[in-house]
Amino acid sequence: MKSSIVKRSIVIDGHKTSVSLEDAFWTDLKNIVNTQQKTLSELVTQIDKTREGNLSSAIRLFVLDHFRNEYKRMELAKADLSAVGAERRTPASPP
Repeated sequence: MKSSIVKRSIVIDGHKTSVSLEDAFWTDLKNIVNTQQKTLSELVTQIDKTREGNLSSAIRLFVLDHFRNEYKRMELAKADLSAVGAERRTPASPP
């Protein structure tokens, strides 16, 4: 699978900068923005304030972390539903 890295401009705290990201990361970042009801600039500013490396890497790590956390939430929800289903299938003990 080929994913080209594209340089994109964005405004952070009122100043324009650029990031180089693969299309997949850029698309996922925009999807995260939509679900969080933020602007792209707001989210990237938030990422920029907490980053330790370069901004492009920080964005990639943010997207990765977002989906890892989403996966964990889904797994926990499945486990909760399984536990509820098991409780329903267990016959009640006599008094």
